Amino acid sequence: MNANEALIAKFYTAFANADAKTMVECYHPKIHFIDPAFGLLKEDQVAKMWEMLLLKSKGNIKIEFSNVKADDSTGSANWVATYNFSKTNRKVVNRIAAEFVFQDGLIIKHTDNFDIWKWSKQAFGITGYLLGWTGFFQKKVQSQALSSLQKFQQIK
Repeated sequence: MNANEALIAKFYTAFANADAKTMVECYHPKIHFIDPAFGLLKEDQVAKMWEMLLLKSKGNIKIEFSNVKADDSTGSANWVATYNFSKTNRKVVNRIAAEFVFQDGLIIKHTDNFDIWKWSKQAFGITGYLLGWTGFFQKKVQSQALSSLQKFQQIK
C-alpha cells in the first residue's frame, strides 16, 4: 500500500469510526468535494458536511470500503454507507464510487458518484421511485441538503 492508498484507508477507517476530525485531517485546506446530494462544496463546508452527517446518524451508520487504488496524483475507492435517512427514517444502502486527486500528501479533490435515483427510492419510498430520476427532484434534494448544511454551520 502506497502513501495515498494509506491516506484513503485512513479516511474511510475514520469515517467507519465516526471520527470527523481525522477524516478532515486527510484533506488539503483547499479541498473540493462533489457528490449528487450536495453538489460542489469547498474547504470548511466539506468538514462541516461530514460532521453533520455523522451527528445526524447518531452512531447508526455502517461504512465499508474496498478497491482502494492510488498513484502519486489520483486515486479511487468503492464504499458503501448503510444508515437510516434522517428525514424519513427509511433504511438506505448507498453504493458509492469515489475518486480522489492528491496534492501535498493530502486529498485536494474528492468526488463521490452514486445513482441518485436508487438512493431516492430508498430514502423517500414511492415518491423517490416516481420522481427521483427527475432533475426537479434532484435539485430539490440538493437544495435541502445545502440548507441543512447552512443551518448546521450557523449552529457550529
